[in-house]
Amino acid sequence: MSTAAGATTLATRRSSRLVTWVRAWRAGLVPYDEVAEEVARDEEHLVADAPGAWTDVSLREGLTAFSKLTPDQVRLVLPAPGDPRGLPGPGEFTGAALVAGEAVIAGDLGLIPEVRTHTSGSGMTFETVLWRCFALPAGAPPPVPVSVAEAETELNQLLAEATNTLARLDIAQWRPELAGALAAIRKPDSANELPPGFDPRSRRLFARASVLDRVLALADEVAPGGAVNGFEVQARDAALRPLASACRGALVAACNAPLI
Repeated sequence: MSTAAGATTLATRRSSRLVTWVRAWRAGLVPYDEVAEEVARDEEHLVADAPGAWTDVSLREGLTAFSKLTPDQVRLVLPAPGDPRGLPGPGEFTGAALVAGEAVIAGDLGLIPEVRTHTSGSGMTFETVLWRCFALPAGAPPPVPVSVAEAETELNQLLAEATNTLARLDIAQWRPELAGALAAIRKPDSANELPPGFDPRSRRLFARASVLDRVLALADEVAPGGAVNGFEVQARDAALRPLASACRGALVAACNAPLI
């Protein structure tokens, strides 16, 4: 895999890391002491408005709010404007989740990551990730789960359709680093990124969808790609929109899948 593809593969959503590692911990498959390190990696993560806390706390301390939950009470949500799947209904958490594009639901608590950029006295910039907690409305119906098999079928179908459309319009003129990333979709090597407890099919789907998720984000940054007129711009967006939805659905299905 090229350097660009490797970087793309590693760029998974923070909420997916938090959900999968917390679920594995609550299933007794990984120790508590490993969770915060695996989620944060080389970033600094804090938790704001954690139950019982009066100030921001470290992610390790904030994880204690999950200590009585079962794995099935922790789930990933990847909403988008016009696609609020998995959200509990109108409210502060739902609005913030739609803006962020990712969130975690853990029992009666919702968490959303906010990336904050700081500048030191010497002029160096660095980032911290703040997980803001929200109390969820009582009585919200649980979302209808989507199986890994269903999500995989939809993703494969829409990926083929989108690829054919873009090729026909000759507007898939990606910037150079996307070439390796696109190749990585076919044979992603991040199937071991999930913690213990996820079956091989969930791992394969997560690996593929994670790479595609980043490819779509990069494609959006260089919009409208190779399009040269308004019609082609609209056709390109029409091809990518359902694919992006299927990609989010695949990540959610993989991360929320029953553990083994």
